[in-house]
Amino acid sequence: MSFANLWRRTGAAVVALGLLGGVGSALAADKVDELRLDYAYYNPVSLVLKDKGWLEESLAADGIKVRWVLSLGSNKALEFLNAGSLDVGSSAGAAALLARINGNPVKAIYVYSRPEWTALVTRPDTGIKTVEDLKGRRIAATRGTDPHIFLIRTLAEHGLTEKDVRIVLLQHQDGRLALAKGDVDAWAGLDPLMARAELEDGARLFYRNPEINTWGVLDTREDFAANHPELVAKVLAAYEKARAFSQANPADLKAIIAAQAKLSDEVAARQLERTDLSTGAIGERQRKTIEGAGLALQQAGVVPADVDVPAAATALVEASFVQRLGIR
Repeated sequence: MSFANLWRRTGAAVVALGLLGGVGSALAADKVDELRLDYAYYNPVSLVLKDKGWLEESLAADGIKVRWVLSLGSNKALEFLNAGSLDVGSSAGAAALLARINGNPVKAIYVYSRPEWTALVTRPDTGIKTVEDLKGRRIAATRGTDPHIFLIRTLAEHGLTEKDVRIVLLQHQDGRLALAKGDVDAWAGLDPLMARAELEDGARLFYRNPEINTWGVLDTREDFAANHPELVAKVLAAYEKARAFSQANPADLKAIIAAQAKLSDEVAARQLERTDLSTGAIGERQRKTIEGAGLALQQAGVVPADVDVPAAATALVEASFVQRLGIR
C-alpha cells in the first residue's frame, strides 16, 4: 500500500472515529494545545516519526504542538505517563502489564515492533556460559522493564530465584557500562545498547529466548484515550505512516536510527536484525503473550498470588483504535 493511500485511509478513519458512539469532537470539547509523546532508541519507528515531522504536519491545523520526550526505558515511559508528563509512551507489553497491576491506568493501543530486544549478556572473561552459572553472580538490570522481566522468568525456568543472584538495579546504559568495567558479571541487556556491547565491547549474548521478549507497545492513559479519541487516532495514523516508510526504506531507517541514537551503521544494523516491524495491530495475540509473561512472573512470586493476571491483561490491551483505523 502506498503512503498516500495509507494516509487517506487512516485519515478517513480518524474522522469516523470521532463520530462513532456519538463521541463528537473531543478536541473541540477539551482543547489540547500540546501533545507530549516519547521517542526511544528501542522504538525505531518513533525515531522515524520524529525525524520526518509527519505528526507535527497532521496536528498543525488543530493548533496542537508536539513535544518529544526521550524515554530511556519502559520504566521511564510508564513513570512519565503515570505522572501526566507524557500522553503517549513506548514500553514493552509485559512492563505495561506490571504497571497496570501496580495501579498505573495505562492502555496499550498499538504495536510499534515485535523485537528480540533483550538477552542475558556477559564478558568473555567471566566464565559464564549458562543460566545456572549466574548463581552468586552480580547481574545488572533495570527494574520494571522487559529485560528485568526476562531475567526473572529465565532464572525461574532454570531453577533459580532472585535470592540466588545479586541483581544490581541500574538504568540500561549504566548496566552496559557496569558490565564493560567489570562491576557486574552479567547484564539483562536492551537494544541498541546490547548491540553496542556486542560489537564495541566484545560482550557475548549467552542466553537468548525470543519467545519471551514481549511486544513493543504504545501506551496512553485511560483518561486521555477517553477524552481525546480523535487525537489518539491521529497519533496512530502518523505512526502507521512511519512504520510503512520504515519497512519500505530499510537503508533510510538504519541511517535515521544511527543518527538519532548516535550509533554506528553496524550497531544500527544489528539492532534491526532483531526487530520485526511487520504489524502495527494490537489484539488477542498480544494479549495472550503479555498475559503469559504476567502468569510466569506470578509463578515466580513477583506478581502477588491474588492478582487476576488475565483480567489485568484484558484491561491493558485496547484494540478499538487499530480496529477502527483498519491497521493490520
